[in-house]
Amino acid sequence: MDLQFIGIDPDTGKNGSPTAWVDLESADIVIQSYTADKETQTQCVENTAPGHTKGIPAHETVIRIPARLVPVLREACDVAERAQL
Repeated sequence: MDLQFIGIDPDTGKNGSPTAWVDLESADIVIQSYTADKETQTQCVENTAPGHTKGIPAHETVIRIPARLVPVLREACDVAERAQL
């Protein structure tokens, strides 16, 4: 795995900041962010994708990404797309 650091939430300090990387081998975007609260998780379960079983599988989680991280995610998407070429 070869992770390329893309960016960090500009409004946070030095600890626990939402962060994005791109795995240059798989072109996957890797994100560290806030664990969603129970209310958000419940809403996700109730608003599941059509045709999918309700629930959050044990190997998945719901995270909350602050809107101020959107520019970083756009850059991560561009890097991931280029990594696939």
